[in-house]
Amino acid sequence: MTTITRWKYVFAAFALPTFFGSYLLFAQQAPAPAAGQQAPRQPMSFFITSVGMGDGANLGGLAGADRHCQTLAAAVGGGSKTWRAYLSTQASGNQPAVNARDRIGTGPWYNVNGVQVARNLSHLHGDTVEEGRLGNRLSRANNLTEKGAVPPGYGEQPNQHDILTGSQPDGRAFTDTADHTCNNWTSNSTGAAMAGHLDRNGVNFMSWNSAHPTNGCSQANLVSTGGAGFFYCFAIN
Repeated sequence: MTTITRWKYVFAAFALPTFFGSYLLFAQQAPAPAAGQQAPRQPMSFFITSVGMGDGANLGGLAGADRHCQTLAAAVGGGSKTWRAYLSTQASGNQPAVNARDRIGTGPWYNVNGVQVARNLSHLHGDTVEEGRLGNRLSRANNLTEKGAVPPGYGEQPNQHDILTGSQPDGRAFTDTADHTCNNWTSNSTGAAMAGHLDRNGVNFMSWNSAHPTNGCSQANLVSTGGAGFFYCFAIN
């Protein structure tokens, strides 16, 4: 037996026990999941507010809307996350516009049942042709409140399918001179607000975030249009 061959056998004698010992240690520390076992359900990072703020589209601005999201989330155990309202504001005076899509993090987002409603901002808004064709998963089945309920939609009484956004379909603020945000969410009288539909069905209610303007900014105006002052909340972390 040559010297080289002898060293090969010596190496194998030491390497095999080390290999199998490491394998057994790994197997003990990281057991394979059982057949059919599902991954842990993702925590909630998206919901529709179960209640509005009661003063029409006067939400106290973006800060007031964010507090509402945070309060509702905390009431169901989601207060450790930072929540933002999906709302745009328009440029006013020396204040620049704010885009809803720029406020809500990068995703992915899950409803209270752990269903992924969008992977990222591009998927959420259909930024590519393919994403626009397939769409996100914000539909009636998945648009749940923080309590796991589906707000009543078209054909139900009362119809509350309008969700305030103040946004264009791409999630950005409007740039014309019309009021699409009820004076940047501080008015319960003059103006109007762009709303989406929680129960889009691919026929009559296509847009989840930019379907039509409300009749006005008061609570009565929102109700008469088919809403109740609800809005979307997304966790940014």
